[in-house]
Amino acid sequence: MIVGLTGGIGSGKSQASKRFAMHRITVVNADIVAREVVVPGSPALQSIAQHFGNQVIETDGNLNRRKLRDIIFKTPTEKQWLETLLHPLINAEIRRQLNASTSLYTILESPLLLETKQYEMVDRILVVDVSEMVQIERASLRDNSDAQKIKAIMETQFSRQERCARAHDIIQNHGSIDELNQQVDKLHELYSELAQLETTSAQ
Repeated sequence: MIVGLTGGIGSGKSQASKRFAMHRITVVNADIVAREVVVPGSPALQSIAQHFGNQVIETDGNLNRRKLRDIIFKTPTEKQWLETLLHPLINAEIRRQLNASTSLYTILESPLLLETKQYEMVDRILVVDVSEMVQIERASLRDNSDAQKIKAIMETQFSRQERCARAHDIIQNHGSIDELNQQVDKLHELYSELAQLETTSAQ
């Protein structure tokens, strides 16, 4: 069984994933995969450099993600070009990692689970929900970024209402880390039971 874990920027997805990992559950992180497919020397990074120029490449050869993000936010056609290049590569690697998982169930953590076709890879959708005000506050502190940039990122993602409407399960992350962990622990019990039932019925 694969559970898709998603939520807006600054919602607390990473903290929830860490808690699932403490239960020895495999977590496949779409953001990490997205970085892996554009490492220095990769065909994808070479294509990006040819298309956007060396302005998006750091002196150490890595992708300047902030610079690239600024470009694609201003130009929808460039965003579409980038997605056409990267999404098939990212999805293929995500599928490989999901298939390699040996834990009772697997978490796919992705900020764009619902905005892309990654939701088709999962059996269940878990949303970490938090108010937009808290999102901006947390993301600004974490990324050392101004509120306007955070809002611009939020506008490219589904709204809270859209995400929650698609969810099978919702974690309310308006309180402490302990409260979030307690919700994850309960869901771990539920997912373990569901995965065991699925395994039994398949035998």
